[in-house]
Amino acid sequence: MLIRVGHSPDPDDAFMFHALANGKIDTGDLEFTHELVDIETLNQRADRGELEVTALSVHGYAYVADRYALLPCGASMGDRYGPMVVARHAYTVADLADKLIAVPGKRTSAFLALALLLGRDFRYEVVPFDRILDMVHAGRADAGLIIHEGQLTYQKLGLKRVVDLGVWWGDQTGLPLPLGANGIRKDLGRDLMRRVGRLLDQSIRYSLAHREEALDHALQYGRDLDRREADRFVGMYVNDWTLDFGPEGRRAVQLLLDRGHEAGIIPRAVRAEFVDLS
Repeated sequence: MLIRVGHSPDPDDAFMFHALANGKIDTGDLEFTHELVDIETLNQRADRGELEVTALSVHGYAYVADRYALLPCGASMGDRYGPMVVARHAYTVADLADKLIAVPGKRTSAFLALALLLGRDFRYEVVPFDRILDMVHAGRADAGLIIHEGQLTYQKLGLKRVVDLGVWWGDQTGLPLPLGANGIRKDLGRDLMRRVGRLLDQSIRYSLAHREEALDHALQYGRDLDRREADRFVGMYVNDWTLDFGPEGRRAVQLLLDRGHEAGIIPRAVRAEFVDLS
């Protein structure tokens, strides 16, 4: 059976899926193909249920919870770090009230966290995530909400950090900021969902046990990152949280969804559903 997997073309996802993508583990009669596109596109494709397994923003999950469940492995959590707002000038958070902010997508968790910080009506323009730094540097936006490896490279362009949303969320809640997860389509049925989830778990564990090999693969997607930086970035988002959300991670997911709904950003209340792999 063919299982189509969607994930972002960035080092942490590539690291996570290395074993599945390169035949390092036995998948039996399941054949996995990988489609690499940006996270906002994956969020939108999930509306149509195109992929059996897909990376999702936790925010994006709120709109497809009837179609997808969350796998307990594969999380991207910002444990007192995460998406950042950067600018050419030394703005404060209060200064952002009347600034145009380039954002990577309305259904990203970064967008949800920023909307919780600033309120629903801040000024923004949706821009592909890999063009935001250049847009801010060129002065076509006052500030930019950066995700992925931009969190490590923005200073190379002389930009300044206004706020780290992972730190802000941690100060507010005492929890890590849940950013991404892997969703699996419910119509696969419980047994196949569990089997696919276990294979993803194996893939993550393989990469962590064969770090240099998996990092070689991940470097193909490390825009402007050297090996040391790529290793640091992978370590930020492929770690113990990635092996399992755990009780605290699940609580963080539910709290982000709840606060998004209470603020009127997420249109309906959503109860996060996790697949049991045991």
